[in-house]
Amino acid sequence: MTIGALMLDLEGTQLTDDEAKTLQQPEVGGLILFSRNYSDPDQLQSLMTSIRVIRPDLIVAVDQEGGRVQRFRKGFTALPPMANLGKHYQQDPAAACYAAKELGWLMAAELRAYDIDISFAPVLDIDWQQCSVIGDRAFASEPFALIGLSTAFMQGMHEAGMAATGKHFPGHGWVGADSHLELPIDERSEADLEAADLKPFKSLVSSGLDAIMPAHVVYSQIDSQPAGFSHFWLQEKLRRQLGFNGVIFSDDLTMEGASIAGSYPERCRRALEAGCDMVLVCNHPDAAKEVLAFLKQQPSSQNPRISSMRGKPLALNESQDRLQQARQISANLF
Repeated sequence: MTIGALMLDLEGTQLTDDEAKTLQQPEVGGLILFSRNYSDPDQLQSLMTSIRVIRPDLIVAVDQEGGRVQRFRKGFTALPPMANLGKHYQQDPAAACYAAKELGWLMAAELRAYDIDISFAPVLDIDWQQCSVIGDRAFASEPFALIGLSTAFMQGMHEAGMAATGKHFPGHGWVGADSHLELPIDERSEADLEAADLKPFKSLVSSGLDAIMPAHVVYSQIDSQPAGFSHFWLQEKLRRQLGFNGVIFSDDLTMEGASIAGSYPERCRRALEAGCDMVLVCNHPDAAKEVLAFLKQQPSSQNPRISSMRGKPLALNESQDRLQQARQISANLF
């Protein structure tokens, strides 16, 4: 099955007629939901039913990492920031990794119950204590701990039928700037990145990571382009050297860190040419329309990778004990 390269969003809690028409375009392959699209579980179920009626193959995503990045709250378990797992790891590594696995399962299980395919997780950035936009979203400041916790979290997601997306390749935690608002520049050498930031990505790729989202960060000693527009980072480093064969999602092309690539259609073109399989255009309906119009003018491409991100069935009625235990683990980590 081939799925279109554009992931976009919705304005509210119900699917409008115009949005329904847009989602039926073959160039659209994904939909990302935000807090504005959610009020309660019944509304979410209704929204997802209306989406699946017209596009059963659509990849539906959300950022449900935990902590300050959790789009659905009412009726969902409050998940701790992943940094709390890192603190737990310092006291009891085995217990922390078990907790990470159960939280990954819990997060994914609650979303899969509504036929949401993916949460863009886990965050694989190292917390260098100087990037506020990453901060406590990161599992740890030390690569070994980060690898253990994020691998366990990914395993839990897989057990719940959800593919995992590691972000933000090759590491966003060093720079102080927020790529939503400006273009961060990381001046470290490739050797510096290899010694720390790249280690979690390498390890999780070898453990079955399904997808990766590159950072809107320029690593100036290596390439003049942000990673998401860089042939070096996506083709040479990620595909060839790391042997990654999964899906590459761009980060949101409306972020300021992507503005270096030009207009919205040009950002799309450059991201796809660099090696992204799917581009995200969020919180800017006009930009999404421009990108959709651009994609309609392009030759139809065959990219079967994206369909691998569709969620697998989950029988929650067989998992009530695990749900209760995982929710207690989550509560204990606050």
